[in-house]
Amino acid sequence: MNLLAELKRRNVLRMAGLYLVAAWLVVQVADTLLPVFGAPGWVMKAVVMLLVIAFLPALVVSWFYELTPTGLQREDELASGQASYQGADRRLRRINDRTPAQPGEPLPAPLGARRQGRLTIALLVLALGYFLVEKVVTTASQGDSATAAVVNNKSIAVLAFADLSPDGKNEYFADGIAEEILNALAKVDDLKVAGRTSSFYFKQKNENIQTIGRALGVANVLEGSVRMQGDRVRITAQLIEVQGGFHLWSENYDGDLSDVFELQEKIARSITDQLRVVLDTDQKRRLVPTATEQPEAYALYLQATAIFNRRDSRRFLHGIEQLQKAVDIDPGYARAHARLASMYAIASEYTPIDLDEALAGAREHAEIAMALDPSMAEPHAALARVHGAQRHYVDEVSAFERALSLEPNDVNSNFWFGSTQFVVGYIERANTAIDRALLRDPMLPMALLWRGMSYSEAGDQNNAEKLLQRADDMGLALIGTGWSEVAEARGDIAEATRQLAAGTEVLFSTFPSGTAEAFARACYGDAPARQQVLDLLDAYLAGNPSFIDGIVPYALARLGQPQRAMQLTETHRLSHPMYLALLWGPYGKETRTRPDFTEFARKIGFTAVWDTYGAPDLCRKTADGGYLCE
Repeated sequence: MNLLAELKRRNVLRMAGLYLVAAWLVVQVADTLLPVFGAPGWVMKAVVMLLVIAFLPALVVSWFYELTPTGLQREDELASGQASYQGADRRLRRINDRTPAQPGEPLPAPLGARRQGRLTIALLVLALGYFLVEKVVTTASQGDSATAAVVNNKSIAVLAFADLSPDGKNEYFADGIAEEILNALAKVDDLKVAGRTSSFYFKQKNENIQTIGRALGVANVLEGSVRMQGDRVRITAQLIEVQGGFHLWSENYDGDLSDVFELQEKIARSITDQLRVVLDTDQKRRLVPTATEQPEAYALYLQATAIFNRRDSRRFLHGIEQLQKAVDIDPGYARAHARLASMYAIASEYTPIDLDEALAGAREHAEIAMALDPSMAEPHAALARVHGAQRHYVDEVSAFERALSLEPNDVNSNFWFGSTQFVVGYIERANTAIDRALLRDPMLPMALLWRGMSYSEAGDQNNAEKLLQRADDMGLALIGTGWSEVAEARGDIAEATRQLAAGTEVLFSTFPSGTAEAFARACYGDAPARQQVLDLLDAYLAGNPSFIDGIVPYALARLGQPQRAMQLTETHRLSHPMYLALLWGPYGKETRTRPDFTEFARKIGFTAVWDTYGAPDLCRKTADGGYLCE
């Protein structure tokens, strides 16, 4: 007998179709209901595997057994005409136009076939209904909000905690607790965490949770408070679901200052449990490391970190002193060494500290931190800044690559890497790194400024304005440097002058009052102002400084003296890289297109990194090994 015909007669093919439809429906329902009950991921996998394993036995049963009015019967019993056949035969004759079965003829099985057919149709109708309902619900939810479709349910913003201490003098501690929890959660692979700057932006602004959630693109918000009295501390935390404003949980955590890391661990663990985040092996052990056993060292670390985060130039050196005390108390405090390295690495941009002293301090503490805890990204990023300040750009890139391999989503490492890539001419690579930082921390002021200026220099003033406005809202002092480019591109020279003066005032802080305003007028054609600024620059250089304030070559380049700016940069180190970044924008074209630019690039270390990683975006390598830029 033909095998296909026999498979059809015994309803094996119908059973296969019925099984597949039923299995698909079971999987869809399980996918919807299992998360509601908090089932772990392996349960869904088990359901699918059981359905796959049961497929072949179901077909075997359909080959040997037939569905009759009296239940399942073996096929050979039906074919031999036993008693159960008689009742079935009478019904089959009524169904099949009362045609009698012939003696010895194999018995067809229309009863089971028809029942299977009806069941298959019913399941198909259910499946179609499920599909249509799911489609309608999905479309409706997408229509509720343009951003709802892209918000990950496993996402969170940790707001600054309120200081409820009786003396009201522990704001730094409350901020530090929130930041510690944020940093711990940021290392959970399956959890999106808004960056510190963006989350803390809403501190004391009395915005509702829905507004905060939409602004930060998160589905959940953690808020809380800290109350310290003596050595006792109470941390109150509550997790809120953004869309409905529901409190998912609220808890108080009490302990001594020596218990602070354990309290943070409990909070972080509660959040990941509530959001059903699947933790990897390391994260199952601990989210918040016990960084130090010395409460006094931890308090000093938090106070210095508050200064570092605000880039508080007036107290920057005091922050360095606090961190030095912290590591004196606990020499094994790796994170304090790492933060001390970071503060030293950028100290020359905010203080009059000697550059050599700052770079030596940054290197020393970065190396100590790496030896104590090789898993941290921060000391590698700080060491990268040291390499950049010393114009060892290949080593700088390598150090940043190491930092980002350890913590790919670290906001500070991504931003620092992006800004230094601008300095050596890799514009697209810089934009990618800064975009990655802004994805995690969309209100990071300096990242917004750098990216906004990059948009403006590419001719996209609309996107430039959007990012610069966010940085302006954050109160960034340098924001006028970006606004001036946009105003100039739009032909508003008066506004460009005003903005440039406001934006460079802090950069000319070591010069006489009014220098920034004169510089801005000079940049837009005021000849007397130009001479005034050049005289001030000459007076500054006459003092033979050991290193040059970065605003000096920047100002010379803007005022039509590119060769002099290049010579100073060749022979002196700069306190900040503003001039080097200028080389790759519209104000640097006169410099980078000069015949002697390749030699200049060689002397300051640019060509070493270009030879290693390829020509910068606006240049190409020539046959003689030089670079031709446009």
